[in-house]
Amino acid sequence: MSGTTTTTDLTATVVRPDELDPRGEFGGVDLARFTKRCLAQGDSWFSIGAVPPWATTNLLLPMVLSQPTCIVNCATPGVQLAHMFDTTRQRPFLRLLRGRQALAWHAILLSGGGNDLIDAALSPPTAASAVRLLLTRAEWRSSVPAPARYLSAPGWATFRAHLNAVLDRFLAERAKGVNRDTPVLMHSYDVIVPRDAPAGLDRGPWLSRAFDRYAVPAADRTGVALALLTQLRDLWAAMIAARPGSGLTLVDTIGTIAPATPGSTGVSGEWENEIHPTPRGYTLLARRWRPMIEANW
Repeated sequence: MSGTTTTTDLTATVVRPDELDPRGEFGGVDLARFTKRCLAQGDSWFSIGAVPPWATTNLLLPMVLSQPTCIVNCATPGVQLAHMFDTTRQRPFLRLLRGRQALAWHAILLSGGGNDLIDAALSPPTAASAVRLLLTRAEWRSSVPAPARYLSAPGWATFRAHLNAVLDRFLAERAKGVNRDTPVLMHSYDVIVPRDAPAGLDRGPWLSRAFDRYAVPAADRTGVALALLTQLRDLWAAMIAARPGSGLTLVDTIGTIAPATPGSTGVSGEWENEIHPTPRGYTLLARRWRPMIEANW
């Protein structure tokens, strides 16, 4: 029918960097047969979020787009954003981004900042306030309402400077090759409810353990977690706004999936464990990415 636009739903093909090697068992993935090619780097939201790994999925696997798309995924569970561009440990990603074997990608997808946030929250109470995101009980002021009562302003300033430096390092690496103008999409994290729900084999819990260290009252924990994740989202937005023309886009996913029930210890809401969504949760999050990716490539 004249004037009718047809939208095709195609699940993206997600492969590892080593699967591009033509010397591999299956001769390597032929990227030429895909209309769009994306390079991904990130943490467990792009890789493995539970042990055993099939207990959940990740944000990339349920990605549905309108064109045949291959996502080359370099993500590693537990990695901090500060380590994602390490020239010694992240050679496959950097080689594909700006090395002699780099390809011109249609988009770069990043999942990061969450592990940096958790690591900063887990700083011991004995550390200086400038390297802590949380205040000790002795530092709480009753005149300050929750959740601000529990948060360290000097620590957040340090964290802000840290993420700004890491983002600039990434942009400098991108500028070295054919992807200097390739759009980059990153995301916020949906609302994590601090609870004793590890991912298995001594992996987690994370925020729950941090709040235990600082004796954050149970009634305020979800509010403090929301404040931290909202501040991270707002920090990404401010950093992007401060770099006009950089091709950076934020996919805001806060409020997308059903939160876990406080005090639960297993699968709850659309969360497999404390910080990783269920397969359905990831599917809903991936839907938020689709219009943003297709508007930028």
